[in-house]
Amino acid sequence: MKFSAKEKNRMKEKYGSWAVVTGASSGIGYELALRLAEAGINLLINARNELKLEEIRQDFQRRFAVQVLSVPGDVSSEDTINTIIESSKNLEVGLLIVSAGFGTSGEFINNSIEAEKSMLRVNCEALLILTHHFSKVFVQHKRGGIILMSSMVAFQGVPHAANYAATKAYVQSLAEALAIELKPLGVDILAAAPGPVKSGFGQRADMKMGFSLTPEQIGAPILKALGRKTTVLPGTLTKFLVYSLMTVPRRVKVLIMNKVMGNMTRHQAQST
Repeated sequence: MKFSAKEKNRMKEKYGSWAVVTGASSGIGYELALRLAEAGINLLINARNELKLEEIRQDFQRRFAVQVLSVPGDVSSEDTINTIIESSKNLEVGLLIVSAGFGTSGEFINNSIEAEKSMLRVNCEALLILTHHFSKVFVQHKRGGIILMSSMVAFQGVPHAANYAATKAYVQSLAEALAIELKPLGVDILAAAPGPVKSGFGQRADMKMGFSLTPEQIGAPILKALGRKTTVLPGTLTKFLVYSLMTVPRRVKVLIMNKVMGNMTRHQAQST
C-alpha cells in the first residue's frame, strides 16, 4: 500500500523529527523504519544483526538524507535497552515502534524453557520498559506515538504456540488500556495485529507458513492507523481471518487455531 505524501507530512507534523524503532533490520520493523525515513523522520534503530543494521543506516542516510543512529544488540538484555534509552536522551523523539520480537512453536512441554523465558523478555519485558520510559517522555512533551506489535493470535489461546500467543495477548491488552490512559495526555497508542507475514519470524519459530502477507503490504496501513485507531488489522488477509472468527465462541476459536497451528508445526513432530 502506498504511503502518501499527505500521510508522510502528518507523521512528521504530529510526532516530530525522531523515531525509535526496534527490530529494524528485517520484516515489519524494517518496513516501518523505511517508511519513516521516506517521510524525512530521523531514526534511532535497533536490531541484533550489527552488520545489517549498519548497512541500513548508511542506505537510509544516503537515500533519504535523514540522520540514522544505530544501537545493535538483543533487547532481551537490559544493557541494550538502557543503551537505547541513553542514546535517545538528547534527541527530540516523538515516536516509538517496538517491533523486536520472536516466537516459539510446537508442543509446550517439549520446548526449551530458556527459549520461552527469552521470548517473554523480548516480547513483553523489553516492550514494557521502553513503553514506560517513552510514555513519560511523550507526556512531558504533550505529544507522541507508540506502536506495539500485537498479532491476530492475541485474541484467543493458540495451541502449538501457546506462550507466543500469550505474549501477544499481553501486548494487545496493554495497548488497549494505555490508549485510553494516555490519549488525554497527548500520546497515541496503537496495537498492530497482523496475520501471517513473510519474514524471518516463521523460520525462527520453525513454522511452515501458508497464505501470508508481506511487510510491504502492511507498513503503510499501520502508520496510517496511528492516532486514528486503537488496534489495526493490517491487510485484507488479516481482516478476513479475524472477522471470520469474530462471532465464533472463544473455545471454538481455540479449537480452530489448534488445527491451523498444528498443521503449521506438524513437521516438527515428524522430524523427531
